Amino acid sequence: MVNAGISGNRLLSLGMGQPVLERVVSEVFALPRADTVVVLIGTNDIAWPGTPFRPDESMVTLAALQYGIRSLIAQADLHGTRMILSTIAPFGDALPGTPMEGNYWTAEKDALRRAFNDWLRAHHGPATVFDLDRLLADPADPVRLLPAYDSGDRLHPGAQGNRAIADALVTLIQSGDRH
Repeated sequence: MVNAGISGNRLLSLGMGQPVLERVVSEVFALPRADTVVVLIGTNDIAWPGTPFRPDESMVTLAALQYGIRSLIAQADLHGTRMILSTIAPFGDALPGTPMEGNYWTAEKDALRRAFNDWLRAHHGPATVFDLDRLLADPADPVRLLPAYDSGDRLHPGAQGNRAIADALVTLIQSGDRH
């Protein structure tokens, strides 16, 4: 197992490091015997525009996110690699008490997150969907993380949330399910 994740990374644009689309071939598909790739990406693509990270950046479009995911799926197919794509977890009212409170999450950004997740569930092609959204969402308030899974910043899972993710991913990987 290799973790090529970068905190603050983005699918399509510069973030903390090069976009996933630019680094996936050299950092993931070039690895010998890489047979499964798990991709959890998209939160920063949606959330960063309009924040202190990217105050003048326009919001990403659903079409752009779809293009990025389709490109990842095509790369996995080209390399004969099983791809597991994650939906985007809820991040309602994320980062309280920081300069991003009130602009990291907005209703418009959440509508895009939900539209992306719905599209991914229906149009993932040969990839497998890992429904992180449904796993981590608070059933009473699905724009937010389940409090037991929240690290406290309303964005990142805490220990119990990470355990739930690990358990669900292990089950999914071991099932060999391709859809």
